[in-house]
Amino acid sequence: MPYHEFECSKCIPERIKHAVDKGKDENLSDALPLGYLNTIPGTLSERGCAYCGAKHVIGTPMKDVIHLSHGPIGCTYDTWQTKRYISDNDNFQIKYTFASDMKEKHIVFGAEKVLKNNILEAFKAFPKIKRMTIYQTCASALIGDDIKAISQEVMDEMPDVDIFVCNSPGFAGPSQSGGHHKINIAWVNDKVGQVEPTITSDFVINYVGEYNIQGDQQIMQDYFKRMGIQILSTFTGNGSYDDLRAMHRAKLNVLECARSAEYICDELRKRYGIPRMDIDGFGFKSLSGSLRKIGLFFGIEDRAEAIIEEETKRWKPELDWYAARLKGKKICLWPGGSKLWHWAHVIHEEMGLEVVSVYTKFGHQGDMEKGVSRCEVGALAIDDPNELECIEAMYKLKPDVIVTGKRPGEVAKKIRVPYVNVHAYNNGPYKGFEGWVRLARDLYNAIYSPIHQLAFVDISKDEIETDKGFMTRQMFSDTQLDESIVNSKEMHEYTGEFDSLKRLRDREYPQYPMKGKQAAV
Repeated sequence: MPYHEFECSKCIPERIKHAVDKGKDENLSDALPLGYLNTIPGTLSERGCAYCGAKHVIGTPMKDVIHLSHGPIGCTYDTWQTKRYISDNDNFQIKYTFASDMKEKHIVFGAEKVLKNNILEAFKAFPKIKRMTIYQTCASALIGDDIKAISQEVMDEMPDVDIFVCNSPGFAGPSQSGGHHKINIAWVNDKVGQVEPTITSDFVINYVGEYNIQGDQQIMQDYFKRMGIQILSTFTGNGSYDDLRAMHRAKLNVLECARSAEYICDELRKRYGIPRMDIDGFGFKSLSGSLRKIGLFFGIEDRAEAIIEEETKRWKPELDWYAARLKGKKICLWPGGSKLWHWAHVIHEEMGLEVVSVYTKFGHQGDMEKGVSRCEVGALAIDDPNELECIEAMYKLKPDVIVTGKRPGEVAKKIRVPYVNVHAYNNGPYKGFEGWVRLARDLYNAIYSPIHQLAFVDISKDEIETDKGFMTRQMFSDTQLDESIVNSKEMHEYTGEFDSLKRLRDREYPQYPMKGKQAAV
């Protein structure tokens, strides 16, 4: 068994089964770390809680909703604005967050009255917003406040509003993944089937497990519209509350992040017979295959092929430019959940990077199985790592860059390892053909940053060179490249706009006549 023992965790012997080194020709069942278990006391895990998984990951990206946490203010603050879940309604759900602000007196005497007052005040403050989600926290769960009863009282008094209650306190699972499951099931139980939508296409999908980080959903939406596909709802990035109540009328559930949203897809298949199709919006090969699958399902393969041909022709030369300069560089793939297996193979195949480590804070065995199988031999796979283990891994593996979230990323910078934020993104969106080039650009910029080179100078003892003048990234990246690559006329750097969504906002899409009848109006 190829377990990896960290020096810093020898005092916690249970941790040894949570990290493995991938060996050559090993049976995958012998090369998997344990996963999705309760955090071992003393490891100082960086996991989020089940409340965070429900509110922050899945609930908050809904755009036309007042998101209210029934609990202490700290719970609300911790799940606000740490990801760029943008929307096309002026980012209402990012600008504002709401809390009942429970205090010690409410723990003793109850907080149902203060909750109702908060609900009414929020609707009064934002009269145009008629939808609300309320999230239970540990504090309100432990004292037994009946949030659903209070919500029903308000809806009886205000018939034009609708409220969704998610009972997913922080202790409801080993990690944020427990909250993913709870909000998935609660939504399909309480809200799906309440609204009948207007059907405008023969090809109708729910786009599930997509959270529109810096515009990812809008990029994929562009491809779907060009294919003549109607997105009935997006669960939940840039998604509308009432659209999500109409999920039962889709003909296909297109699933992006299986870790956070496969549960609702499976329930929709059981209850309404809607098939599930897993796709991948990252990487040229994976995205092309995904568009082809959707096209094949609806019988519109020609439309998918036209998009693939156009986008590949436009963006592949730019990806190749970065791949030539990233080839052989070592990367730690530490993004959290499903990105570890969405990216593990394609980032190597299309950018030339060597994946030396993968980890997940909240993934299940299936996530790690796919991630380990797709990365290179010798890669270190870790479940639920703590900060000390990450530091030890970086000193041992010596990566050129890591992709992760802000907390471990800032630690990496302190030991002179650059990082790209793939939780909230640095300069996304990263989905789509152009988005994949943007990620390659950001990785290139991180590795070859002239400012980063200065991090290796110890100003207390090293001599500061003053004779080199101004340095550019290409002066670092091109020194070992063949002249045919350096002087290539076909390959070139990224030429897209800073705001890659700008060109999509006014785009006119083809109108395909419907063959079937309109389902509902």
